[in-house]
Amino acid sequence: MPENEEQNKPFNDAMEHQQNVEGAPIPNTGELPLPIKVIGYFLIGGIILILVFGLVGNFLFN
Repeated sequence: MPENEEQNKPFNDAMEHQQNVEGAPIPNTGELPLPIKVIGYFLIGGIILILVFGLVGNFLFN
């Protein structure tokens, strides 16, 4: 994956020194951790379900 290598490339010598000598991790800002993704899916899915049930219930009972 050349795209990932290009994205994680340090932008100056100081950052490269910090990553190589001091052992600083390369920042991975591309995606969220799995537990946060799952929580987000449940929240957004729940909101959508509540809206759909609310609209259907409104049309059926009014």
